[in-house]
Amino acid sequence: MTWTPGDVIVRREVWRGRPWLANPLYVVQDTDDLLVLYQPEGSPFGFGTGDDWPTSDGRHPYHGRTGWVGEGPLGLHRPGDPYAVWAYWGRPGRVFLGWYVNIQAPLERTSIGIDSLDLELDLLVSPELDVFVKDEEHVDKSAALGRFTTTEATAIHAAGARLKDQIESDGAWWDQAWSTWLPPAELCEVPTLVEGWEHVSGSVFSDLVGRF
Repeated sequence: MTWTPGDVIVRREVWRGRPWLANPLYVVQDTDDLLVLYQPEGSPFGFGTGDDWPTSDGRHPYHGRTGWVGEGPLGLHRPGDPYAVWAYWGRPGRVFLGWYVNIQAPLERTSIGIDSLDLELDLLVSPELDVFVKDEEHVDKSAALGRFTTTEATAIHAAGARLKDQIESDGAWWDQAWSTWLPPAELCEVPTLVEGWEHVSGSVFSDLVGRF
């Protein structure tokens, strides 16, 4: 399935086949090599039912938030990559802050959008491509709570270290011109989360280690 710029799709966090977070995003570009998504301010969050999710309180970490707050980020996704690269801007003046590399299960397309699973570990990449590792301790805490296994946690740490070394040695694979991208007016309207998103079959994301 290929989408057209301006389409609204649903990005979902899925744990063991159960969607527990959903967020509508605009498609900016969709090619064989790259899917680019924009999350405008106010883009609403939807949460899966139940209180048995793998967190300390049984709810998604974002639970209680109604939608995205702040300057909207732009996400770059390559097929098969166990991460996405997000460009972030700040206020006032839409100043470019840098790149946020979110380690996650490689995305899988669905009838309504894409599924992934956040794996806690992140890399903060400055505009000058200095790399800082973020949330290492959250990986092990989440493994203890059952979000993934200890073997997967070890693989997540290793994947982050490899990616950090790669960026520091080879630079960014992505086009840094995205840092100057401006959303057209039609992509600044708050998108609507499609009804029934939680009933669309979710990806299981088994064998995470093998996909790193």
